[in-house]
Amino acid sequence: MDRLTNTIRPYAWGSPTAIPRLLGTEPTGEPQAEMWMGAHPGAPSRLDRGSGTTTLREVIAADPEGELGAAAVSKFGPGLPFLLKILAAGAPLSLQVHPDLEQARAGFEDEERRGVPVDAGHRNYKDPNHKPEMICALTPFDGLCGFRAPHEAAELLEGLGVDSLKPYADLLRAHPEDAALREVLTAVLTADRDQMAATVTEAAAAAERLGGPYKPYASLVHDYPGDPGVIAAMLLNHVQLQPGEAMFLGAGVPHAYIDGLGVELLANSDNVLRAGLTPKHVDVPELLKIVKFESGDPKVLRPEGDAEEVYETPIDEFRLSRFLLAPGGASRTLPAGAPQILLCTAGSPKAGELTLAPGESVFVPADEKVELSGTGTVFRATVVV
Repeated sequence: MDRLTNTIRPYAWGSPTAIPRLLGTEPTGEPQAEMWMGAHPGAPSRLDRGSGTTTLREVIAADPEGELGAAAVSKFGPGLPFLLKILAAGAPLSLQVHPDLEQARAGFEDEERRGVPVDAGHRNYKDPNHKPEMICALTPFDGLCGFRAPHEAAELLEGLGVDSLKPYADLLRAHPEDAALREVLTAVLTADRDQMAATVTEAAAAAERLGGPYKPYASLVHDYPGDPGVIAAMLLNHVQLQPGEAMFLGAGVPHAYIDGLGVELLANSDNVLRAGLTPKHVDVPELLKIVKFESGDPKVLRPEGDAEEVYETPIDEFRLSRFLLAPGGASRTLPAGAPQILLCTAGSPKAGELTLAPGESVFVPADEKVELSGTGTVFRATVVV
């Protein structure tokens, strides 16, 4: 197995202190948003097998079956199908959705055919892959996930007492669920920017005054004044995860993370369609093709199992589990057969002969068994083959 050196992405919404606190390093004063562990071309992990530093992406490309196993290559292709992250939200992330596999391939091929540079600010599809994802809280974690029932969203908007929000509440009550949510989201995102900015300011003042269920939405305007995404966010469920709890997000589900530190595991993609809470490009017509206009209560996942606690999801590209290694407890042998990344988030456990500190990770090729021992918490990211 190989100890990984990983890149920390300095996105503006990142916490300047959460990742340094986990790693035991001094804050730089700059935001530290995500630490990437994997082989995504945007920031592949690095390792050294004795002949100098190279990237995990290059190692896998040189011998896909040796690193990933024949079963994983046959099922997912010759690349690592998942990306593991530590995510530290100090301010709200953009309100966003991700495409399914068919939508991602079609969108990517279209932008390639039209010659849109992959690093262009208005590019929607950076790769031809879908991006289901899971976030597992390491600290109390606030987020928004999925649409509220239209009548609940109408009640929330009406409760603010803002006259310019009344037409949206009326629409939510007047139509079937799909049409109601689609019409209101479209109306909010295409409204006159100056008029919407005034509505957001008034709604935020009311939310600040009322508190309670409005508190999470009041906080959004401090980071994104006048952004229509503040009103769009009120259509979504507010979710609070406690440490160890997780949330799975499938294609088309609108969501945003607000605050907290977590382990994120996702398919190896960077495709994002944004709806607001961002200075970045918002492509409303393309977004509306991707969003699933259906309500539902977000399902909070808790790990199941004894020695290995598994977070169950409906996909095979990634599988997340957790080991809580107690003093004097038995070691755990992880079987070979699929690629793995092991991440320590507490204590000083050992993976084989390597002792890990919080925030450190290792890549385990498919043909290697590994024994976990010592004391601490280890997350295991792998695939289902």
